[in-house]
Amino acid sequence: MINMIGTAQTMTVIAKEEEAFVLEKRGEQVKLPFTNAANLNLAVGDTETVFIYRDYDHEIVATTIIPKIQVGRYAWGTVTDVRKDLGVFVDIGIPKDVVVSMDDMPALNHLWPKKGDRLMIALRVDEKERIWGVLGEEHEFKAIATKATQDMFNKNVTGTVYRLLKVGTFVITDDFHIGFIHESERTSEPRVGEKLEARVIAVKPDGTLNLSLRGRVHEVLSDDAEMILTYLRSVGGKMPFGDKSDPDAIRAKFGVSKAQFKRALGTLMKERRIKQEEGFTYLIEKEETPEAQSYTKVKQKRMIHQKKMQSLHLDDSGCSESRQKRAPKRNVRPVHEHRSGAFNEEAGHPESSNLRLEN
Repeated sequence: MINMIGTAQTMTVIAKEEEAFVLEKRGEQVKLPFTNAANLNLAVGDTETVFIYRDYDHEIVATTIIPKIQVGRYAWGTVTDVRKDLGVFVDIGIPKDVVVSMDDMPALNHLWPKKGDRLMIALRVDEKERIWGVLGEEHEFKAIATKATQDMFNKNVTGTVYRLLKVGTFVITDDFHIGFIHESERTSEPRVGEKLEARVIAVKPDGTLNLSLRGRVHEVLSDDAEMILTYLRSVGGKMPFGDKSDPDAIRAKFGVSKAQFKRALGTLMKERRIKQEEGFTYLIEKEETPEAQSYTKVKQKRMIHQKKMQSLHLDDSGCSESRQKRAPKRNVRPVHEHRSGAFNEEAGHPESSNLRLEN
C-alpha cells in the first residue's frame, strides 16, 4: 500500500459497506468513504480512479478528487497555516492539507511563507506511510521554464519566490520565466512563496531574467519631488533652499543627498511646479498661496514706483529738480530712505519686508 499512497490509482469496487465502498487493486484494499465519492451509485465490479492518502484519523482512505500535486508531480499549492514547531500547511485540493516540514524551511522564521502564499511542491511518503510536501528544486523549475525575449527589458513582471540564497532571490514569473534578484536590487529579502512585482533589468542569453525590486529613476524621484512640494505648501510656498544650497543643510532638512534634491528640483521645474530666484525656491500653483500673492503684489507696486520716479527725472539726491525749487525745506528724509516695517501705500514704496524683491 505504501507505493499507492500519494498517487492516483484506478481500482475496482469489491464491496459496499454502510459508510464506504471497498476498492481493490493487485491485492491491496482501501475504503472510499461516501463523503469522498463523487458517484454514490457505484456497484460491485465498477472501476473508479481515486487518490490515496491518510486522513485526519490516520486511516488510509481514497477520494475521487485527483490533485495535481502527487508523489513525483509538482504543482502549486496554497499555504493555509504555519506552525513554527512543525512546518507549513498547504492545500492541495483534497480533504486534508499536507505539511512541508520545518526542516525544509529557511533558518530565519520571517522568511517562511505566510498564509495565502503559494508553494510549488510534490509529495513524499516516509517509512511510517505519512505524506509530506517537498519544495520544488531548481531542476524542477528549469523543466517548466520558458525563455524570455529581449523586448521584456525594463518591463514589470509578477512572480513567486521559490529559492533563497545569500546572494539573492530566485523567482518564477507568472509566464514561467526564471528570474534572479541580486541582493543589491532589493531593500529587504522576500520570503519563500511570496508573490511580488519586479522590473526586468536584463535579459540574459540563456533566456533567464535579472530583476530589481527598486523603482525606476523617475519613480524614485517622484517621492522626493512630492516631499518637496509638500514642504513648500506647509511653509507658504517659499523655502530658502535651491540647487546651490549646502549638501549638509539639505540632508539635515530633507533626509536626501544633494544629487537627489537637485534631480527632484529639476523635475519640478520642468513641470513648471516651482521656480528658483536668488537662492530661494517658490511654489507655482494654479491658485497661488497667500504669501506668493503678497510677493506678486509688492513686486507690482515696486515697478509702479520705479516708473513714477523715472518720470520725475530724479537727480542723485533722490528728489526731482522741480520739487526742489517748489517744495519747502523740511527736516525729513526722502520717502525712499524710510526703514519702518510698514508698506507706504501712497508712495507705492516697500519700506521693509520679509520678501526679497526683484529690481
